[in-house]
Amino acid sequence: MKQMEGMPWWKGAVIYQVYPRSFQDTNGDGIGDLPGILARLDYIQSLGVDAIWISPFFKSPMADFGYDIADYRDVDPMFGTLADFDRLIERAHTLGLRIIIDQVLSHTSAEHPWFLESRESRNNAKADWYVWADAKPDGSPPNNWLSLFGGVAWQWEPRRGQYYLHNFLTSQPDLNFHHPEVQQATLDNVQFWLDRGVDGFRLDAINFCFHDRALRDNPPKPEHLRTGRGFSPDNPYAFQYHHFNNTQPENLPFLERLRSLLDRYDARVSLGEISSEDSLATTAEYTPEPGACTWVIASNC
Repeated sequence: MKQMEGMPWWKGAVIYQVYPRSFQDTNGDGIGDLPGILARLDYIQSLGVDAIWISPFFKSPMADFGYDIADYRDVDPMFGTLADFDRLIERAHTLGLRIIIDQVLSHTSAEHPWFLESRESRNNAKADWYVWADAKPDGSPPNNWLSLFGGVAWQWEPRRGQYYLHNFLTSQPDLNFHHPEVQQATLDNVQFWLDRGVDGFRLDAINFCFHDRALRDNPPKPEHLRTGRGFSPDNPYAFQYHHFNNTQPENLPFLERLRSLLDRYDARVSLGEISSEDSLATTAEYTPEPGACTWVIASNC
């Protein structure tokens, strides 16, 4: 749907999602790739859409199908190269299509160089870049936080003699956004893609960047309130109110910094995935007054 003159391009835009792995394979390995998307841009443009959202294509061990990133600034070889991405951007813009890509900011892959360094000791340069905590006196995890994918949200690391936090898979350690260097490194990675010409970002699990500094236990949730958020009956995640492992007040100032970075470029859009105890209320909190900026938040209730 073509936008009215004078309106931001994303208002009322039709966005076509492409999952690279299953879209089109051009080299015969059975896995879709960036050249496959490039080959189909004319077809996508003919559908009358305004933008393409490309799911993660970054270097990754694929434990979570690309949402476990090992290098934020490179394309996984199974999908192609940075040169392929640059050609895709150039052709899309020639056709009048915008390109939106995923950014997974709250956690990395356990194979990311930052984590490989952080886990080695308590006094290396990136020792505090992830959420580390001592065991309780009995050796159990620091608190009662649970992973969205089921089970305890803490994994023991013998190299440091500490637990690290993972709100998702064990192989997806959470970054410590209370550390200023983590925030800046994250923004630098976002800028890398802005400089390559992307038109926007879909921000994965964006309310999970910060955790409660005091590591307070989450309170229990009554049984009659455990349904309605899409969790299966065998997932204990639904047994808690998740007040302390996500959706912290410090997240908003960081998102303001992220929005300020986007505003240095012309007409860049950001869409955030929200999953909280009250996703609609969080969406309202994360969305400024109309006209203030171009935040567009997708609620995952």
